[in-house]
Amino acid sequence: MDATELKKSLALSFDQALERVPEALQAEGFGVLTRIDVRDTFTRKLGVAFRRYQILGACNPALAHEALTADLDLGLLLPCNVIVYEADDGRAIVAAVDPIQTIAGRGHPEIASVARRVREKLTRALRRLEDTQ
Repeated sequence: MDATELKKSLALSFDQALERVPEALQAEGFGVLTRIDVRDTFTRKLGVAFRRYQILGACNPALAHEALTADLDLGLLLPCNVIVYEADDGRAIVAAVDPIQTIAGRGHPEIASVARRVREKLTRALRRLEDTQ
């Protein structure tokens, strides 16, 4: 599997990407449950400057239900993190966790199937972002 499928450098600004990522995820059945503004947190808690960087917690309820039904401990790995940050050249970088690497190794065949489907959906969502540039 090609890791570049889950990481994209976009011809979009950080703000444009932050606006479009939830829409692209929603088209694949995900909602954004959490949003962590890393830059703001580092400024408030550490008094240090950092690039614009946000972590979005994305969840597809049907697939999360299927996974948790098979293994309750999978909640430790949910929601799926999607990051958006501003590169040095001002372009937005968007990347998603690879569920094949995180949840597929739990030993249940049904979990591997869910992980593959989640990865396919995340890959399609990131491709949508490329299409909107």
